[in-house]
Amino acid sequence: MPGRLAGKVAIVTGAGSRGPGLGNGKATSILFAREGARVLCVDLVRERADETVGAIREEGGEAEPFAADVTRAPDCRAMVAEAVRRWGGLDILHNNVGIESRKSLVETSEEEWDRVMAVDLKSMFLATQSAVPALVERGGGAVICVSSVAALRAHGRTAYAAAKAGVIGFVTSAAGQLGPNGIRVNAIAPGMVWTPMVEDLGPEMRERRRRATPLGTEGTAWDVAWGAVYLASDEARWVTGQVLVIDAGLTITTER
Repeated sequence: MPGRLAGKVAIVTGAGSRGPGLGNGKATSILFAREGARVLCVDLVRERADETVGAIREEGGEAEPFAADVTRAPDCRAMVAEAVRRWGGLDILHNNVGIESRKSLVETSEEEWDRVMAVDLKSMFLATQSAVPALVERGGGAVICVSSVAALRAHGRTAYAAAKAGVIGFVTSAAGQLGPNGIRVNAIAPGMVWTPMVEDLGPEMRERRRRATPLGTEGTAWDVAWGAVYLASDEARWVTGQVLVIDAGLTITTER
C-alpha cells in the first residue's frame, strides 16, 4: 500500500452504493483503505455497507460496517464511539451522505425541502459535532464534506442546491472554529459525475452531461474519491476552509 493514510482511522458516511456501480462514498472508502486507513463504512442500509467492506477486505484492507441514520444525533455519536472502541481513536471524518431533489422552486414542497436539508446538511453538522471530541483527543484531524457544483451556479434543483450551498457555509464556519484544535475542515464540490444516484437519467442525458464540460470526459466516483484522499492526507496539512471543485471545468463555462 502507498500508505498516504497509514495508521489513520476514518469514518465514511454514505459508504454504500444505492445500486449497481460505484458511488462516491464507496469509492472513497476503498481508496482510504488502499492508502492504509482503517475505515468504518457507515450507511443507513447495513447491506450496502457490508458490500463496501467486502470489497475492501478482498484487497486486504481493514474495514467494518456500521448502520446509522446520520440525521439523528444518537446514531452519529454511536458511529464515532464504535470507531474509537474498535481502533482507539478517529483521524478522518468524510461526510458523504446525501440525496437528490430535482424539483424547481415552485415544485418543491415543504416536506421535500425539510427532507433534503436533513440528509444533505443537518447530517454533516451532527456527524462533525459528534466527531470533534475524538478528533481533539487525537491531536487534530480532517473533516471532509461533500457539496456540489449545484451550490456554485444557477441550478433548477432548489432544495438540493440550497443544501449544498449550506454545506460550504458550514465548512467555512467549522474550519474557523476548529483550526486551533488542529482539525482541518474542507469541502469537495463534484460536478456531473456518473454514479448510481443519477443512473435513472438514461443514456441520452449521460452523453449530454459528458459533453457539457471543457474536458469532454465523464467523471466517476474515483475522481471525487482521489480528492478526498488528498484532503484527508498530511499533504493537505495547510489546507482548511476550502472548496475543492472536481468538475472537468464545468463551473468555468457560461452554458448550463
